Amino acid sequence: MKQIYLLSVLIIFISASGNLKAQDSTYASPVQDEIKLKLSGELLTDERVLLKDKHNWAWNENRLTLKLGKKITDNSKFYSEVWLRNIGLPNISKSSDLYNKGFTDPYNIDIREAYIQLYGFLTKNLDVTIGRQRIVWGTADKLNPTDNLNPFDLEDILDFGRHRGSDAMNLNYYLSNDFSLQGVFIPFFQPANMPVGIFANALSPKMELPQGMILKNVSDTILTPKYNLGESSTLGLKFKGFIKGVDFSLSYVWGWDGLPFVTRNTFIPVDALGGTNINSQLSFARTHIIGADLSTSISGIGFWAEAAAFISEKNVIMSNDLSALYPILPVPVIQDSLILSKSKPYIKFVVGGDYNFADGSYLNMQYMHGFIHERGNGNLNDYFFLRFDKKFFNEKLKVAPICGGFIVTNWNNIKDNYALVYMPEITYQATENAEINLSALIIDGNGDNLFANLKNYNMILFKLKYSF
Repeated sequence: MKQIYLLSVLIIFISASGNLKAQDSTYASPVQDEIKLKLSGELLTDERVLLKDKHNWAWNENRLTLKLGKKITDNSKFYSEVWLRNIGLPNISKSSDLYNKGFTDPYNIDIREAYIQLYGFLTKNLDVTIGRQRIVWGTADKLNPTDNLNPFDLEDILDFGRHRGSDAMNLNYYLSNDFSLQGVFIPFFQPANMPVGIFANALSPKMELPQGMILKNVSDTILTPKYNLGESSTLGLKFKGFIKGVDFSLSYVWGWDGLPFVTRNTFIPVDALGGTNINSQLSFARTHIIGADLSTSISGIGFWAEAAAFISEKNVIMSNDLSALYPILPVPVIQDSLILSKSKPYIKFVVGGDYNFADGSYLNMQYMHGFIHERGNGNLNDYFFLRFDKKFFNEKLKVAPICGGFIVTNWNNIKDNYALVYMPEITYQATENAEINLSALIIDGNGDNLFANLKNYNMILFKLKYSF
């Protein structure tokens, strides 16, 4: 499969090279310039090292992003974005691994987007986009409760709000200059991909066992929707408008929650001392999502608000099968608990604002109720984010002494249920195309929440980005 991807990328490069050579020709006409394949992108180096113990390496990524675009005609265009990456550290456990570059120098190719856009399709007011595409919904800063068409890309837990592209048909009908309707059809179900490296267990729930049991081994199976037109597809509808300086939209998604639920645990005793193996069954829930958002500016201050109500199509129930622990009983011993009720929707929302000061400083504040992985009314936590930065030396240097967040998971006992995230950073624009970023991640907290569970992974981060 990787050979096919490499061949595709090679063909793209050959095409791009041919067009780039054409740019050097003194005989190129303005019309030819409009139809050339345009190549842009960036080279990113992202390195992170832990502050504790022996300063182990936490992250190593070298990413080449290639963006290719071409205006085919006045009414159509092509666009694609591909990541070519060396990501991760050598993973060698036996001598045979030395013969496999996948272990000694891990790499991958990721087609983020590849689509054709048709303007004025059938009618002058209708635009159609077909192919793999990132469909962004919402007005909040990075974390958007209404942005649910594309699956979450949780590979890097610190890259908030990242999604993968979806193979989709996206229709936009313009009712007027200020109002439009959007319809999206995604035929294939795509689950979220989980964190990797030291963050691999960041979203895994803690397993609580009855007293006297000792966990020996955990295994799982995962059930996905059947890949047919009815069961695996996602539909999205959105009405967007602009009235008196306010951008707003109303949206609806009939889709799947991309993070699986544990819906069955089978407990199997392995010894007489309480040793127990657990086999878990995971499945995905079909969900209705009703969303709304708005954004505006008052006296130069930007404001935004966004909310989404999540309604499970069916009750989500977790069953614990204890039958193997009680073999003498004539009937199975199964304990059921309700995880999500179809009659009790839960609401995630965000409100925030930002302001650019005349002296080159910038302030951004945002409050969010319900993070990406949180589901159910009793499981939504409160997040407060704050960032202040200031530019110096003709905007070549940007310093962010205040950047981070405060999380509360139980207001009745904050000292045992909180997390504090501090991430100061310095960014230097070395040249017009090259940017160097140095930052630190400091986390502290108590209780069972995403960020408190990462407090042992304080680190220094270095990034170098070159755009072309």
